Amino acid sequence: MADVKVTMRPNGPFLIQGPFELFDSEGKPYPIDPTKPAIALCRCGASSKKPFCDGAHKTCGFLSDERAVS
Repeated sequence: MADVKVTMRPNGPFLIQGPFELFDSEGKPYPIDPTKPAIALCRCGASSKKPFCDGAHKTCGFLSDERAVS
C-alpha cells in the first residue's frame, strides 16, 4: 500500500498526507514543508495561493462531495 493518502474534504480541498512531490506544468517542484503532516490542494479554483488551499472555498460557494462507488 502507498504511503500517500489523498482525501477529498466535503466542499473543500484535497488533503494529501504522506511523503510526495508536487511539480508545476514545466516540471519545477513546489516547495513542500516536510514537517507538515498534510498539505491541502485547492479544488474550488478560488484560492489566491493555488495550487494550495487558502480557505476560499468557504466563501465562494464551492460545493462538491463526490463519493466512491462501492
